[in-house]
Parts: sequence; C-alpha cells; structure tokens
Amino acid sequence: MPHAPADPSASSAPAIGLHDLTLGYDRHPAVHHLNADIAPGSLLALVGPNGAGKSTLVKALAGELRPISGTVSGLAGRRIAWLPQHSALDPSFPIDVRRMVAMGLWHRVGALGRFTTEHRRLCDEALAAVGLTGFETRGLDTLSGVQLQRALFARLILQDAPVVLLDEPFAAVDHRTSTDLLALLHHWQRQGKTVIVVLHDLAQVRAHFPLTLLLARERVAFGPTAEVLTDAHWARAQRLHEPFDDDAPTCEAPQGPHTHAHHHGHGAEALA
Repeated sequence: MPHAPADPSASSAPAIGLHDLTLGYDRHPAVHHLNADIAPGSLLALVGPNGAGKSTLVKALAGELRPISGTVSGLAGRRIAWLPQHSALDPSFPIDVRRMVAMGLWHRVGALGRFTTEHRRLCDEALAAVGLTGFETRGLDTLSGVQLQRALFARLILQDAPVVLLDEPFAAVDHRTSTDLLALLHHWQRQGKTVIVVLHDLAQVRAHFPLTLLLARERVAFGPTAEVLTDAHWARAQRLHEPFDDDAPTCEAPQGPHTHAHHHGHGAEALA
C-alpha cells in the first residue's frame, strides 16, 4: 500500500474528549451522559447491542448530529473522513472508478483545481492498495458490493484525514476483503491517525482492536479490549439496553454557562 510517514503532529494532537455527552433525535436521547477521552492515534472499536447508540455517536463525531447536551472536544479544525454504514452513493451515477476515488483529493484540489498526472498517479496507487488495479476506468454500476467498498476505502486513503470514522465497514464483505481492509486500518494507526470503527463481530474486535468502547446507550466499559469484552460487561450492556423506551419523554438540555449544545466547526468529509 502507499507509504506515508507517521503524522508528525499526531503526538501533539488533542485527545477526542466526550464530556457528559447526550445525543438523540427530536430530543429523544439515544446516548446518555457519555464521558471518555480517546487518545490520538487510537484504533478504537465501538460495540454494543443493536440500537445501543453506536451509529449515533459516530454521527456526532462526524459533526452530522448536534448534541442535546454536553460537548465533544479535540475535533475543531481537524479534517475527518467518515464512511457511513449505508452509503448514499448511487452506483448508476455515470462516473468511472478513478474519478469517484479522486473525490478524496478534494482537500488538495479544491472546487476549481485541475486533475493532474500526479493526482491520477495517486488515485491509481490507492486503487492498487485496495486490490482494484485494472478497475480504474470501469463504471460504478459494474462493481460488486465488495468491490465498491474497496473503492470507497481507496477514497479514504486519498482523503488522508487524521481522524477516520467507519460504521460497520465489514458488514457485507467477504473474509479476504475484511482481512485486506483491516490491514489498512493498522497501517493508518501506524501513521498516527485516530481510527474509530463501529463493529458487531467481537472476535474481529478482539483480534484487531486494542481499545474498545462498549455502549448500551450509556458507557458500560471503556479501555483495553480484553478488559472491556468480558461476559459480565456484555451481560450488563444487555440489561441496560432492555429498559430503554424509544417513546420516553424528551430530554431537555441543561441550561448554564458550562452546559451547551456543541456543534463541530471541522466539517466531516463524509463518503456518500
């Protein structure tokens, strides 16, 4: 895969801080009073029962969802690459694979920039890194779901963001593709990037992710994966999740100088 030096700013980058964070929709809370500090350069898995708030948290980190209360710190002014669970990309859109991947160079090229020979080379290197050499001029409508996911990861490579957010990126791919893309996540971590991934495969989490946050609409456990993924913690997550009522009364944000809804100024580079 393309070689890149470790990010020299990684050691001085701020931790991503979640401070009494409550998230929800139409003021119905999906995540309650969450506190955590995620060190720069972390490779973190977000796990929990279905409906535990994992995707909601990722949306908030991406700047797509304003908190009901509490704050997120450490992301202002930082570029973020975000791959949602369900991409809004229309495979019938008349564009070839290379041009779709080239969208990851937006931070370099800009709206009026010219696509150069160097940019073409970077696109082809990224496609080679995800096993798609020879697919450069194929239309998106010719790709399988697995091939499209690999192409989206090639675009992530070109975004070269210091923070990467992925929501169930391996849910519909084969074992070989999962293995290849997991190797890419480890490569990003070695570069100093912070990589946060929503996952449901706990064996995969144990094998590849040194840090885990277990959610059940609130923090159940956070820390080294072996210490978080215990039978006791998982049983507690199930117990905590069951009583929640999606039709419960709305949650009011507390008022005061130190408690306010937070909106990121960074703007996530969502892959859709």
